[in-house]
Amino acid sequence: MKHLLETMYVLTPESYLFHRNENICLSVGGQEKASVPAAQVDSVVLFGKNTFSTSLLGFCGKNGISVTFLDQFGQFEGMLCGPVSGNVLLRKRQYERLDSPAFSCEFVRDLLFGKIQNSKLVLMRHARTSKEGKAELRLAAQRLSEIASKLSECLDVDSMRGWEGVAANTYFSAFDGMLSDSGGFRFVKRSKRPPENEVNAVLSFLYTQLAHDVRAALETVGLDPAAGFLHTLRPGRASLALDLMEELRAPLCDRMTLALFNRGQLSRADFEYVTPAVYLNEKGRRTVLSQWRARKKDELAHPFLNEKIPIGMVPYVQAMLLARVMRGDLDRYPPFVWR
Repeated sequence: MKHLLETMYVLTPESYLFHRNENICLSVGGQEKASVPAAQVDSVVLFGKNTFSTSLLGFCGKNGISVTFLDQFGQFEGMLCGPVSGNVLLRKRQYERLDSPAFSCEFVRDLLFGKIQNSKLVLMRHARTSKEGKAELRLAAQRLSEIASKLSECLDVDSMRGWEGVAANTYFSAFDGMLSDSGGFRFVKRSKRPPENEVNAVLSFLYTQLAHDVRAALETVGLDPAAGFLHTLRPGRASLALDLMEELRAPLCDRMTLALFNRGQLSRADFEYVTPAVYLNEKGRRTVLSQWRARKKDELAHPFLNEKIPIGMVPYVQAMLLARVMRGDLDRYPPFVWR
């Protein structure tokens, strides 16, 4: 089993990163601020305007350390990876699976069962502790169960995409019922490009971090992140990474977003308002990433492996299980459901 390594987040503007004696070093304004052993790092994520030495880029590529570039608001710009890992026969098998309607339907159905179940569990968890809105949350959870039953009747992926959209609308329509009134923050509706309020800003930011982790996990096990089944194939789109994210959004990102607001860990001073968009500012990003990194180190019992793993290893484990399905070592994909 792979060990959980750190992601190095660079948030300070005008930072310069370079390589020295197997270490990744960072300086600001000509003054060195940090030096991290490369053996402890599996990826580097840079926000905004920063500079990366060419020798460090080569070193990262050679040693399997991915480098992701995000803009100042946390939106994805690009990614550098080293040589493609994994067996070419595994990717060949993955591409063959793309042409199998039976496999595509079965995999997408199992994936969406996991997504809907995780969304339902988030709703029910808050319904048990909510002072108000319990009925609304329970009704939404019941509707999700009904939608999940419809997936069994679908004969093609397009039909399942339609029901997935209905499930997402049902889930997010109840999202405000899971936010406390103390901070005055509201979700209203899901808005992405751009996020139109603080809650959507945090969701989008965490989804970007999750996408980075899932894509890196797929590359690690040797799968092509672009060759997906639920999300349509499109040049430049990591469709399989987006597929695998679906079951992980609610337990890993939505739960953390709700906790950050309900515990009062975020205030309006953590956001930048560029009408009509709302983004986390540097202070807010530091707060969210601190919690994200800490959460990834917590352990849980994986429902399929029946053993404890760090939460940050969940994307890798799911990618590994999917690779086994592609090879034929597993009959069906076991989605991650966090109880």
